[in-house]
Amino acid sequence: MVKELTVYPDDRILACGDVRGFDESVGRLFDDIIETMKHHDLDALSAIQVGHPFNMFVVKRGEEYIEFANPRILKKEKPFEAEETSSYYPGVTAVVPRHEKLKIVYEDRNGNTCYMDIDGDKHFAAMFQQMMDFSLGGTMLDRIDKKQREKILEALENDGRIPQPGDVCPTFSRKDYFVSFTDKILFLMALTLLTPLFSFEKSTVEKIYLFDKIAFPAVIVLMIGFFLYAFYESKKYRQCSSCQVGNNIGVVIKRTVAAAVLAAGAYFLVNPH
Repeated sequence: MVKELTVYPDDRILACGDVRGFDESVGRLFDDIIETMKHHDLDALSAIQVGHPFNMFVVKRGEEYIEFANPRILKKEKPFEAEETSSYYPGVTAVVPRHEKLKIVYEDRNGNTCYMDIDGDKHFAAMFQQMMDFSLGGTMLDRIDKKQREKILEALENDGRIPQPGDVCPTFSRKDYFVSFTDKILFLMALTLLTPLFSFEKSTVEKIYLFDKIAFPAVIVLMIGFFLYAFYESKKYRQCSSCQVGNNIGVVIKRTVAAAVLAAGAYFLVNPH
């Protein structure tokens, strides 16, 4: 049966879970996905794109329709940029970073575990990864740079596809205040390491070291606040690459490590005792 396609800004693509029981309904849904692909002349289609929140999709290779349930990418190599379209974003073409060589594990419609190596077929590899994005609650726009994403979203809006309030994050985020204040503290901590170069009185050095002792936990608190607010934004705004967990963890780790190094340096170089 041909299914109705989910298109932007329908947010039903956000929720997707693994297939737990492999009964006849799984095979029927795969059949419906393939029939829908043929009807719309699509090279790939996921269950979530036809309103079924399951981690399963079909990718066409030549004349073959390959079914994937609960797929996982074990290894990826050979990065390249793919020019992609998606039925979820009608009329949109985006240049998306992908990998040409993949090692994957998945289950077929009967629940049998299968393995596949993809190499030398960029289009198939790109379509597989685009479907994986849907299975992870995202889209190809979550993979592209901010400038390209904003341009595409603006074009969709001009085409009459208006997202619901909260779908798209603002250009400036309040969590940037946490990062800005943290960076200022780290800069001042770095300056205190120059203390041994000057002939300050002991009382002055003690005050400088007191600042270091306060600054380090302050950075920790600010980074916790940053991460919590970033997590809040990731739930509030869907189309937001800066809200991705990996990016936020990187920000936290980088500044926490820097604060720890500077605090250790202050202990050995500034500590008057």
